[in-house]
Amino acid sequence: MIDGVAQSEQLFELLSAFALNFDCPWTAYGSHTPDGKLLKPIRRDPAVMLNYPDEWQQRYFEMGYDRIDPIVRTSRKRAGAFRWSEVYHDASTTEGERRVFDDAATFGLRSGISVPLHGPDGSFAITSFAQLSDREFENRTITYLQLAALHFHFRITKFDKSCHIKDVANLTRREKECITWVARGKSSWEIGAILQISVNTVNFHIKNILRKLDTGSRIVAAIKAEKLGIIEL
Repeated sequence: MIDGVAQSEQLFELLSAFALNFDCPWTAYGSHTPDGKLLKPIRRDPAVMLNYPDEWQQRYFEMGYDRIDPIVRTSRKRAGAFRWSEVYHDASTTEGERRVFDDAATFGLRSGISVPLHGPDGSFAITSFAQLSDREFENRTITYLQLAALHFHFRITKFDKSCHIKDVANLTRREKECITWVARGKSSWEIGAILQISVNTVNFHIKNILRKLDTGSRIVAAIKAEKLGIIEL
């Protein structure tokens, strides 16, 4: 029987495929708390799933954009989907926050929409869709993508309730050190030099981390590790 993690990932693939019908190659889903702190779930289901370019994900962490992301700030106060351009041009958006959008555009995420998904327990998730062109999303497109995001979130929440585990992923001290440096944008060679271990040893630890966090991407593993409270940046 396919477990909740696998089913969640399959659903995310379906959501991403649906978004392609609207020329959106980039899709992201992440869980947050309303005060902006990262959610620390005790369940095995992914707290974050995304197919953004690896280079942008690394840049996002290196620059600390997770701490100033205007999409997160706006989603705390909004109930419906919104265009990124609305936030960019809003008078309350700071130059630092606009820089997040400007930088994202250089990696291909030129325009997008985000859908806040508020839960009854005070937590919320955000689903975002981005496209390569600068053209604005039509209202009808936003409606379709918002409905898809809501349906996806409902199904993910359903799996979330059925797949409890007692503890978060149990990473060793060395594994925590390795994934912390991954989150800070370091390569395996750089991590080896910092920790004074071989590249092969670093890759061995990272392989174990990927297995424990149920992902094939070291960047996504770093995101999950921070969201789960395993590491702090």
